[in-house]
Amino acid sequence: MRWEHGLLAIGFVLLAIGHGMGLFMAPEEAMMREAGRILYAHVPTAWVALVTLTLSFFAAVGALWTGRYGWDAAVEATAETGVVLTALLLFQGSMWAKPTWGYYWDWDPRLTTSAILLVLFVGVLVVRRVVSDPERRLTVTAIATIVAFVDVPVVYFGVKWWRSLHQEWSSPQTVDSTMVMPLRIAAFAMLFISLAICVIRWRTILATVQAEATAPDLPALPAELSLAEKEV
Repeated sequence: MRWEHGLLAIGFVLLAIGHGMGLFMAPEEAMMREAGRILYAHVPTAWVALVTLTLSFFAAVGALWTGRYGWDAAVEATAETGVVLTALLLFQGSMWAKPTWGYYWDWDPRLTTSAILLVLFVGVLVVRRVVSDPERRLTVTAIATIVAFVDVPVVYFGVKWWRSLHQEWSSPQTVDSTMVMPLRIAAFAMLFISLAICVIRWRTILATVQAEATAPDLPALPAELSLAEKEV
């Protein structure tokens, strides 16, 4: 067992504790009542999604700076994990919006920029699948990731810049202490789970990329070979 498997196990234990405290120990949210309990799942997912995609940005910079496949594999691993988390936070947000706003979707600035973020990083992964040459793929993927990352601070600061259905940032001073603890535990749980998954994927991707980079080129067939000889 590698260390990331232990981190993954710790993450799931903390997730059960944090969600259990949020469901059964924390008080109801003042305005949203019981529906507000989804914040213990939704908010940590949103936080960690942005953290993971930020790691993808730094990995992309490292890949361009060094040209090493370890950084390149980290770009893909973190982008994959970030895409899953972003899709999950959009789904959770829609489920939360229905009982609080009365509808599943609104072209709210944070919702819209989050949807754009998902599309951008899915595009990064699609581009990565299209380019077959390892060195060129490293460069193209890193550049695409850096461009896509521009939307991350937009998502985060959007509630400050534009009028939004989402509230502005809260702090431990403005939230009941019985709500802060389960939220923090759930956030660390999501962080540990996501980091572990990133590392597990990184090892697999790195092995694949290194195998591609070191694979010998097949010799070209002589032009004079007949079709029958080629088939044999």
